[in-house]
Amino acid sequence: MSPDRVSIALIQTACQSDVSANRAQACAKIREAAAQGAQIICLQELFATRYFCQTEAYEAFDYAEAIPGPSTMVMQELARELEVVIVASLFEIRARGLYHNTAAVIDADGSYLGKYRKMHIPDDPGFYEKFYFTPGDLGYKVFKTRYATIGVLICWDQWYPEAARLTALKGAEILFYPTAIGWAADEGSAEVRRAQRDAWITMQRSHAIANGVFVAAANRVGTEDELEFWGNSFVCDPYGQILQEAAHQNEAIILAECDLSRIGFYRLHWPFLRDRRIETYGDVQKRFLDE
Repeated sequence: MSPDRVSIALIQTACQSDVSANRAQACAKIREAAAQGAQIICLQELFATRYFCQTEAYEAFDYAEAIPGPSTMVMQELARELEVVIVASLFEIRARGLYHNTAAVIDADGSYLGKYRKMHIPDDPGFYEKFYFTPGDLGYKVFKTRYATIGVLICWDQWYPEAARLTALKGAEILFYPTAIGWAADEGSAEVRRAQRDAWITMQRSHAIANGVFVAAANRVGTEDELEFWGNSFVCDPYGQILQEAAHQNEAIILAECDLSRIGFYRLHWPFLRDRRIETYGDVQKRFLDE
């Protein structure tokens, strides 16, 4: 394979109450993806647990672990054995009383490249993440892996064009979004649900187009308490064309080949980065323009 062609995989699964079982399932799926030729493999958000943020419960803090820590050690061994890059989303304890929603990135030689801490933290019915997570303070990060320079953003980050832009400007060729998003069990008609899911997909396709990068979003599936996760993990190219997409109700491993040499082609034909008027954007740092 050309060094510009990178095979990536997204793992979409349902989660159980048993953390050990979830981790074992993730490892098995990583092995399966690697056997199919994947070089960079992304797990869904908080893959080791059920989505505990539906309620505010102090007991859930027991799920948190250090990064680097036990899970990253397992992932490092697996990455080294399979020669794959792994993006693993975990509940991080930074200090007593200080926690983050964090993605660790492991290179294909098993080395720990670093972590990204989720910057945008939601607080909505069924998504009470502000109770658990401190907003990230590491900034927007890129990781130079063996196969590609990647950026990692997490779930609620995917609605913010500024996050995608800044990560792309740092050199990311592929944006990965570990995700846990779904509908409330009693939420709306089929039409409303379809519109919400389509908005989620459209937003991330727009990041790909505006920045001339590949975008890959790994969501979970299954029903957990009051939430039905909608799956639909997908990969799109810098024109926003969907290369591979999972169904909304099934566990899946999706693989897509990303030809990184095409990034230059897309950016030459749609030169959005060239034509940015950066001197006019200062007001974007304000919360709202009242006048």
